[in-house]
Amino acid sequence: AALQGSRDYRQAVQTQLVATIADSYYTLALLDAQKVINHRTLENWQATVRTLEALKKVGKANDAGVLQARANVMQLESSQLAICKSISETENALSAILAMPSHSIERSDLAEASFPDTISVGVPLLLLSNRPDVRRAEMELAQAFYATNVARSAFYPNITLSGTLGWTNNGGGVITNPGQWLFNAIASLTQPLFNRGTNIANLKIAQTRQEEARLLYQQSLLNAGKEVNDALTAWQTAKSQFEINTHQVETLREAVRKTELLMRHSGTTYLEILTTQQSLLEAETNRLQTSFDRIQSIIKLYHALGGGI
Repeated sequence: AALQGSRDYRQAVQTQLVATIADSYYTLALLDAQKVINHRTLENWQATVRTLEALKKVGKANDAGVLQARANVMQLESSQLAICKSISETENALSAILAMPSHSIERSDLAEASFPDTISVGVPLLLLSNRPDVRRAEMELAQAFYATNVARSAFYPNITLSGTLGWTNNGGGVITNPGQWLFNAIASLTQPLFNRGTNIANLKIAQTRQEEARLLYQQSLLNAGKEVNDALTAWQTAKSQFEINTHQVETLREAVRKTELLMRHSGTTYLEILTTQQSLLEAETNRLQTSFDRIQSIIKLYHALGGGI
């Protein structure tokens, strides 16, 4: 039991470590993608500022529009610095987890992460038994069941009779003094009667502990099942949201393109172009987040199943 407990603890630590490293790695990939989007948006907004300044010179834009556009650019510049700071902190944290000096972590793009179209977890209860906490609860239930049987056996004397070898003891040896042995046997028969109160109390205690172990095992299965279901639901939700966000980004990119054309031909106001650009930035950021949510749900599912999918 001690050896199995040590193995379970080792598995739990390894599973948590793998999940933490994976989460940190993909957090870096997410931050990289956010940095790219911010940089691209920053260039577009700087171009918008230049366009508004040119329109202002010919009387087709006012100071309010130019100032608002400049303020948006400054906000993005500030966000870019914050992202760089988060990247550095995450790299330092991951380096510490890997027991290495702080350094730049080589990583792939978030867009290169592959996802399965469907996730099959097989037979839930069978897979849940891979979790260290479920195995521990199962072992405690088995031990409690054994203890109950031991307590119940205390009600019966330990006597062996053989019809072919005559009088024998529990070791199989022949009894040379049947009279003395019979006296001892009678004492053995009556001892459980004298200790009945103690035996009943021990049996009740063992039965109570067995029931507690059963409830603990049941609760561990329920908790494990909840974590698996939550991870699966999160994956399915993020998958659907990503598809919606992708269509939204495509639609807003077209809206920004057409709005910029209208602005150059005085067919729209600076407020409309700023609004569509802001909406596009938010949509692209949301799509990145849902992509990251899908990755996180798979990591959580890995952890919920005790280190295996």
